[in-house]
Amino acid sequence: MKTIFVNFFNKRTWAADLLVTAAILSAASSVCLLFRQISETDTHVPLIFVLAVLCVSRFTHGYLYGIVCSVAAVFGVNYAFTYPYFKLDFSLTGYPLTSIVMLTVAIIVSTLTTRIKAQEQMKLDMEREKMRSNLLRSISHDIRTPLTSIAGSAAAVLDNYDQLNDGEKKALIRDIRSEAEWLNQIVENILSITRFSGSAQLNRTPELPEEIVENAVMNFRKRHPDIRVSVRIPEEPMLVPMDPILIEQVFVNILENAVLHGGTTKEIMITVEQSAGSAVFTIADNGCGIPEDILPHLFDGSLKLNKKKSDSSRSMRIGLSVCKAILDAHDGIMTAGNRPEGGAFFRFSLPLEERKDGN
Repeated sequence: MKTIFVNFFNKRTWAADLLVTAAILSAASSVCLLFRQISETDTHVPLIFVLAVLCVSRFTHGYLYGIVCSVAAVFGVNYAFTYPYFKLDFSLTGYPLTSIVMLTVAIIVSTLTTRIKAQEQMKLDMEREKMRSNLLRSISHDIRTPLTSIAGSAAAVLDNYDQLNDGEKKALIRDIRSEAEWLNQIVENILSITRFSGSAQLNRTPELPEEIVENAVMNFRKRHPDIRVSVRIPEEPMLVPMDPILIEQVFVNILENAVLHGGTTKEIMITVEQSAGSAVFTIADNGCGIPEDILPHLFDGSLKLNKKKSDSSRSMRIGLSVCKAILDAHDGIMTAGNRPEGGAFFRFSLPLEERKDGN
């Protein structure tokens, strides 16, 4: 009961729930009035109002609105849709029993619908908690690896400064810089998560895809100048609603992944095209491809590292999980696979029009 009233007086929901309840009851009344013009009986009226109770329970929060709708339906049917019309009369033959049955059915339907919604929410919360745990495990490993390398290289330089020649010192300093850049990439992924987690809204604006791709490729070439990157974009301008910072992060993560885990990657091809009301982005490489056994788990953060390489190889588990989460927040779709000619591809799409609910 406490939950009922908490939900009712929650300023963020009660006004919308009252509006939904009133709209559904009004719609049910209008349908009944319409049927009265074309039908001589009112036997359909209780069924329509039970359906209204079901809809109210489905689209509102808590039990209260469904119960209120149930009581309103009983009195409304008696007053407006039972002869004599527009007069409350519960003394009609058989009507007390009909009213009790209708009210009982309506309340049971409301209760069951609310419980189903609660179970669905519980399941969703469990899935989110599982994803959060996987991300935390990934973050722990991904941060520990570059920090260990940075600390080791710095210690080697400090402890053996006089014994190391200039070439060895430069090599260790380059390792420190490389691992620091990788650590910065991890931090960017974590910041990306915070931009769309919780109640934060995406900063979605119409953007030209070529500008996002150009920025991502420019940053990528600074770190990997030896990798060839080709870009193919349609000549006709195309505006795509997106959060430019987050989508650029998706490109950066996938490009880095192509180099770090492609093995033999020497070239990356980026294509942008329009298809079925969406902008479709494909990033393909000519590397060694993706092992078939890990393809189903690329984006869920549950990939297990090779223990023999866990201290020397960089994991992109969190990076790919972040990519998938960003695309989900944009109502987009992301897939991956292997190319017949060799190498891997990542493909994602963004709708060209925002959803009407503004999400």
